[in-house]
Amino acid sequence: MGRFLIIAGIFLIVAGFIVIAGDKVGIRLGRLPGDIRIQGKNGGFYFPIVTCIIISVVLSLIGWLVNRR
Repeated sequence: MGRFLIIAGIFLIVAGFIVIAGDKVGIRLGRLPGDIRIQGKNGGFYFPIVTCIIISVVLSLIGWLVNRR
């Protein structure tokens, strides 16, 4: 369990650096074209569908590369 938590923490740190670096280059995860955003007078709804798809594809590719032997 401890090893898993350490690996998860390292992964979150790396993901944070990637998001910060992407923001500086102009790639804003969560604000991509195709993300659903509905704004009303009293509130809003936001669903980053394209961001979710991209993250899913990247994680699937990483999983496939790791499990390939």
